[in-house]
Amino acid sequence: MQTTTLRKTVLALALLAVAGTIGYGLWRAAAPPPVVLQGQMEAQETDVAPKVAGRIGQVLVQEGQQVRSGDALIRMDSPEIEAKVAQAQAARDAASAVARKAANGARPQEVEMARANWQRAQAAADLASKSWQRVDRLAREGLVAAQKRDEAYANFVAARDHARAARAQYDLALSGARAEDRAAANAQERQVAAVVAEARVAQSEAALASPVAGEVAKVYAKVGEIAPQGVPVVTVVDLNDQWLVLNVREDRVQRFAIGSQFEGSIPALKQDKVTFKVTASSVLPDFATWRATRSDQGFDMRTFEIKARPIQPVAGVRPGMSVLVQP
Repeated sequence: MQTTTLRKTVLALALLAVAGTIGYGLWRAAAPPPVVLQGQMEAQETDVAPKVAGRIGQVLVQEGQQVRSGDALIRMDSPEIEAKVAQAQAARDAASAVARKAANGARPQEVEMARANWQRAQAAADLASKSWQRVDRLAREGLVAAQKRDEAYANFVAARDHARAARAQYDLALSGARAEDRAAANAQERQVAAVVAEARVAQSEAALASPVAGEVAKVYAKVGEIAPQGVPVVTVVDLNDQWLVLNVREDRVQRFAIGSQFEGSIPALKQDKVTFKVTASSVLPDFATWRATRSDQGFDMRTFEIKARPIQPVAGVRPGMSVLVQP
């Protein structure tokens, strides 16, 4: 009797267990699957491009190499730039010479020559003045013709004016160049100096350096190729400046408000719990809108792009790695 009762109890328990298992399975089958959002990691990438066109002379880095800010990446050969630098330096030397000449004035020999010319002209003017005075007295006494008197006066005026001109030349040699001439020469010197500085900047740009510290992600340039102006030749990625990009439907966007935190997993790194903090949220264009399948049920929902940064930089992360998030 007791054995029969025990068997019935065990059978009842077994039936309950089977029914519970079937019920749980049916519930799991009917329950909606958990929502998992997939995003990807991004990092700050910097494209390094030449400011002037030139031929690639040396490629100093390779992909995967760590570089510091200021490290040389590419050296370019540009004879045109070298020629411009030499031309600008020659123009600068010429302008400097003109400016020094204007500042220093005439040479001592030139001053002495101008003084001698003035004294010689002054002596000739004095002699012409005396000759005019004598001829004038004789003409008044009727001893010489009026024509001789006029000729003597003309010679005197000409000699006097010549002496004045020679004195002006002497004074000019003593005083040097005018203030306006000196200012113009100095301005020309500064202008050419600016041209030299511009040419040297172009020369320095021929050696491309990394503007940031990071890892060389891509090297596009090859030795001997012509690198056009503004076209990237190297890409450097700063792996410490990393963030997650996640596309979220608007009915779940409240979970990802700016400043909020959430956890995600990075399968490639086998990290299950990485804490992120939302830093930006912006709506995507209309092509990313979620459309309702039936006009009488639901409504169209926009998609938002969420950007979140890890609380701590994740070691080993690479741009493009997937991140799984359960809202």
